[in-house]
Amino acid sequence: MLRLVPLAAGWLLPVGPAVPRLSPARAWPLPYSGFLPGRAAAGSAGGGWRPVLKTPKGTRDHPPAHTVLRDRLLAAVVTCFKRHGAAAIDTPVLELRETLMGKYGEEAKLIYELQDQGGELLALRYDLTVPFARYLAMNKITNMKRYHIAKVYRRDNPATTRGRYREFYQCDFDIAGQFDPMIPDAECLKIVHEILSDLQLGDFVIKVNDRRILNGIFAVCGIPESKFITTCCTVDKLDKVPWEEVRSEMVGEKGLSPEAADHIGEYVQLHGGLELIEQLLQDPKLSQNKLAKEGLGDMKLLFEYLTLFGITGKISFDLSLARGLDYYTGVIFEAVLLQQENEHVEEPVSVGSVAGGGRYDGLVGMFDPKGRKVPCVGVSIGIERIFSILEQRMKASGEKVRTTETQVLVATPHKHLLAARLKLISELWGAGIKAEMLYKKDPKLLKQLQYCEDTGIPLAAIVGEQELADGVVKLRDVATRVEVRMPVLYLLLKVLPKCSGC
Repeated sequence: MLRLVPLAAGWLLPVGPAVPRLSPARAWPLPYSGFLPGRAAAGSAGGGWRPVLKTPKGTRDHPPAHTVLRDRLLAAVVTCFKRHGAAAIDTPVLELRETLMGKYGEEAKLIYELQDQGGELLALRYDLTVPFARYLAMNKITNMKRYHIAKVYRRDNPATTRGRYREFYQCDFDIAGQFDPMIPDAECLKIVHEILSDLQLGDFVIKVNDRRILNGIFAVCGIPESKFITTCCTVDKLDKVPWEEVRSEMVGEKGLSPEAADHIGEYVQLHGGLELIEQLLQDPKLSQNKLAKEGLGDMKLLFEYLTLFGITGKISFDLSLARGLDYYTGVIFEAVLLQQENEHVEEPVSVGSVAGGGRYDGLVGMFDPKGRKVPCVGVSIGIERIFSILEQRMKASGEKVRTTETQVLVATPHKHLLAARLKLISELWGAGIKAEMLYKKDPKLLKQLQYCEDTGIPLAAIVGEQELADGVVKLRDVATRVEVRMPVLYLLLKVLPKCSGC
C-alpha cells in the first residue's frame, strides 16, 4: 500500500512497493495531486495508484476539430472588429485582487482568488473590461478603440450544454474617449448586429436599456439609493424567472415594500421601440426625474442613429434589462437568440444571451490617482455560447471538419524511395507549400492514399522510379483519382500556389 510520510512542514514522501525510493530532496510539496485523488490500478498486486484523468469541473479540452471551428469563429469576429478600426491589446491573466474587487456587484463571489504569492494578493481575471480600465489608467490613455480576445475565469455553476464554463473566451470591443453622445454606443450595437448576421445563427434581438432610466424608475417608486444596485441585480433575473419570483425576492430578501415592488413591475415589464420612449418621456413621474429624463433623451437619440444604420428591426427597448455589474453607468445592451417553437406561439422565446455590454464612464476613474474619468462603451461577444451552437449543428449535420491545411501528400509507390520523398517535400516546404509525408521508409501506396482521404488532403504528389527517370511528378486528385504528370518546377510555381481549395 502507498503511504505518504510527512518529512517537514508542508512536505510528503511517498513510500510503497509501487513507488521508487525518493530522497527527502525529491519529496512532494503539499498538496500533491498525482496519486492522492487517484484510484487503485486494475490488477495491481501492490495496490498501486493512478491519477484520475479528467479536467476540472467547468473546463474541457478542445480536440483539433473543435479548435478549427473555434478559430474560424474568432477569425470572423476579429475581421469585424478590424473593419471598425480596433487595435488589439493583451493583459495578464492575473490581476491584483484589489483591482477586481468592488466592480461586479453580487457576482464578485464568483472571482477566483489566489493565496498570497510573494506578498501580493492576486485573482484570476473575471472579465476583460476591468483590466482594460486599469490599462487605460495605468498608461494615462484617454482615447482608444481596442479589441481583446482572451480567457477569463468564473467560479460559477457550469452548464456545459449551454456553453457555460468556468474557463472561457471573451471577445471584447471597446471605445474609450470623450465623444458626442450615443455615436460610439450606436457603433457597438452595429457591430453586434454585423457579427450575429454574418454567423447566420438564426433570429435574434438586441435588447437595450439605460442604467439612468432604471435608477430613475427606482427613485420614483420610492426605493432608497442605497438599494439601487441590489434591486438592479434582482431585476436582471427577469430573463430567467417570471415576475412573481423576482417580486418575491424584492420583498422577501431585498426588503422592498410590496407596493414599491408592484410599482417597479409596472415599468420593468414594458418593451418596445421609439413609441415606448415617447410614452415614458410623457410619464408624469419619470419626466420629473433628472436621471430618467437624461437616459430617455439619449435613448431616443440612439434609436435615431440605429435607424440610420438600418438595424432597428432587431432592436428592442426593454426595461427589464438590467445587467448586474456595478460599473455600468448609461446605455446597456444584450443580444439573445430567438427560437420559434411552433406556429401557435405569438412571440419567439429566448434561447440564450450571445453578447452584452454597455457604457461605463466611471470605471477608469476608479484606478486613476486623481480620479480622472475616461468615458467608455463596449461589447463582449459570447464566443463559447456561439461555439456550442455551431458545435451542435456540426454534429447534427454529420459535417467532417478538416483539422489541417495540408495541400499535398508526397507519396512513393515503390520501396527504397525515401530520399526522393525527402528531397521533393523539402522543395515544397521551401516554396511555401503545405505538405506532408508518412514517417515510414517504404509505406504502401494504398496506405498513403488512404491517409489523404482520412485527413482531407486533396492532392498526392507521387514520385516513382519512372517519374524520377523522366524528371516529373505524378499529381493525383484524391477525390476524382485523376492523375497528371508534370515537371516539378511547374508543380511548384503554377499548380499548388493556385490550389485555392486546398
